[in-house]
Amino acid sequence: MFDYFLSLHPVMQAFIAGLFTWGCTIFGSAFVYFFKTVNRKLLDTMMGFAAGVMIAASFWSLISPALEFAEPTYGSYSWFPAAVGFLLGGLFLRAIDYIVPHLHLDKPIEEAEGSPQFKKKLSKSALLFLAITIHNIPEGLAIGVTFGALASNLGDQTALMGAIGLAIGIGIQNIPEGSSLSLPIRGEGKSRWNAFVWGSLSAIVEPVAAVIGAAFVMSMTAILPYALTFAAGAMIFVVVEELIPESQSGGNTDIATLGLMIGFVVMMVLDVALG
Repeated sequence: MFDYFLSLHPVMQAFIAGLFTWGCTIFGSAFVYFFKTVNRKLLDTMMGFAAGVMIAASFWSLISPALEFAEPTYGSYSWFPAAVGFLLGGLFLRAIDYIVPHLHLDKPIEEAEGSPQFKKKLSKSALLFLAITIHNIPEGLAIGVTFGALASNLGDQTALMGAIGLAIGIGIQNIPEGSSLSLPIRGEGKSRWNAFVWGSLSAIVEPVAAVIGAAFVMSMTAILPYALTFAAGAMIFVVVEELIPESQSGGNTDIATLGLMIGFVVMMVLDVALG
């Protein structure tokens, strides 16, 4: 089975990896069938863990390879495409935040962000759904560009295992992410099935973004360093703007920070061991 995966085109590999991470979100969303409410301490720990995974993945799976790809062309200025791509990724997520209405998990509906004309028309469940979906866009892009980069490293098992490690790491952090959406929606009085569907569909963008990211970098390999760090910048924006503040807002600062450190170490081990 693994040999078959290795023989596939990088875009198909990215699609399968995106399906895997989506499946992890579906699994996490299914927690709504076993629990009535989400424990705030557990939620904060899970958010911290997710933040740690994304920070580690941003460096080892995205920024570090980007610098290596840029060095033959840019020499001592290999930092330039990395810096530009990283900043553009953050600006991209900021633009989405500004336009798309969404709600942070720890905020009342009155504090929803995004376009005013659309916020009034959406329920709290829809606003929560959009918030998690925004998080999943850079994750899908990150998976896509790492597998798309394999086209420039045909036969490089290290690069392939690094891409697989990134997908596994994102999949791990998607499990608590799915439950962090489905359980609050269930707490609003929605049915378990309704909450499960909302939670599951929040990551449907990941396989789509993965395919787009892979196809894009394969069609224009010169932009690969920019694309890798673009995904990293978008992920770090999500971590700093949403995941860390939300994990610290419930008063469980120490355990949330420990969760972040454990998530960082798990992703680092995965990336170094597999890469």
